[in-house]
Amino acid sequence: MSVSARLAELGIELPAVAAPVAAYVPAVVHGGLVYTSGQLPFAAGSLPATGKVGAEVAADDAKAYARTCALNALAAAADAAGGVDRIGGVLRVGGFVASVPEFSGQPGVINGASEVLGEIFGDAGRHARAAVGVPVLPLDSPVEVEVTFILA
Repeated sequence: MSVSARLAELGIELPAVAAPVAAYVPAVVHGGLVYTSGQLPFAAGSLPATGKVGAEVAADDAKAYARTCALNALAAAADAAGGVDRIGGVLRVGGFVASVPEFSGQPGVINGASEVLGEIFGDAGRHARAAVGVPVLPLDSPVEVEVTFILA
């Protein structure tokens, strides 16, 4: 099944590619891979929340934001690669969670990204991953995700 058909089956519509907030491009194709820049959970051009997970932002909400980040990454990768059906799978996910020092649930938050990529790509969505807690992210976003995709 094509990626576009799978997205339709899941009822997922990819967002427009988020504009960079600094001096970078959303994604770069090199060899057989597409590397995305870190994606924030922009929805309709704005962040749904700001602050730290474990304080202003609940872990379950942050997990949903990580899902949004992954969809934003897929949109950026598809744009760079010439279409979503040119994306064949996922190699690696890097997740960053702005959290209070006592919060240790970063892996659960980044599961939001990993799970949606698994739903979309099946076995080709299995990937290596890092989930890291950080003190602050750009624009005070609670989460940021970067993805390395494999070209089809």
